Amino acid sequence: MREQIPLRQLRDNTGVTSRRIWFSIFAIPALCLAQAAWQTVVDLPGVDWQGLTGPKKLTALQAMRVEGCDCGCGMKVAECRVKDPACGVSRKLAKAAVKSAGAGNPLATVKLDLHKEDPVVIPLEGTPMKGAANARVTIVEYSDFQCPYCAQSVKQVNLVLAKYPKDVRVFFKQFPLDQHAQAEIASEAALAAHNQGKFWQLHDKVYADFRDLSVEHLLLYAKQIGLDTAKFRAELESHKWEKEVAREREEGENFGVSATPTFFINGKKYNGSFELSQVSAVIERELK
Repeated sequence: MREQIPLRQLRDNTGVTSRRIWFSIFAIPALCLAQAAWQTVVDLPGVDWQGLTGPKKLTALQAMRVEGCDCGCGMKVAECRVKDPACGVSRKLAKAAVKSAGAGNPLATVKLDLHKEDPVVIPLEGTPMKGAANARVTIVEYSDFQCPYCAQSVKQVNLVLAKYPKDVRVFFKQFPLDQHAQAEIASEAALAAHNQGKFWQLHDKVYADFRDLSVEHLLLYAKQIGLDTAKFRAELESHKWEKEVAREREEGENFGVSATPTFFINGKKYNGSFELSQVSAVIERELK
């Protein structure tokens, strides 16, 4: 969304106002027309059509006009290329469509190839999980307990699980950021709770008040959820889970994680906003 300047701010005593208003009357409809042209335009910004014949180019265009961009913008690929030419995700998807169409594939195959990428294999043994154990869609979240955006994503993750109770499972990986002073100890506390079978209970407590993750608060949460607090305290004081937290963070970095929260859906990095309205499209595609 772009900030709009109120018309009254354009008035002055030089006569510039009328010229600006005149420009707006004609320029804004022209801009809208240009942006609407994504449905018919044959040359998209940043798309290399070299070597594609007429029918193959048409196939690629058809795929990009009906398939959604994976960046989470809610637009089709062709639409995103026209309206947001700086988007690297739609550029990558367009390149995949051109490659598939150039190989002579039919439209149905090009549409599938457009979203295809090599998934990474994320080790999940022993990782906290909730959802259906035999789910067809696996979501892995790399997260920071002191990150406000991670706290916001808790609700969306629960909405996804509620909508797909048999088809989705979610794994949680530790990725404390250096700029969050209490994120590291919170990650260690979460794994200590996991060691007692109550990871998600502590997870919910921590994210409910993520701005204060002092050891005192963590110990209070441990008591509230029924942990063996003596054992819990001992593991925090000895930093028993420090190496595991570091291992998961390094693992995430190797998979291209640089910010939190970062999600992988069936091994493929999800680039959009993690909201049910947008993630559902990706999940439905995976289920097909």
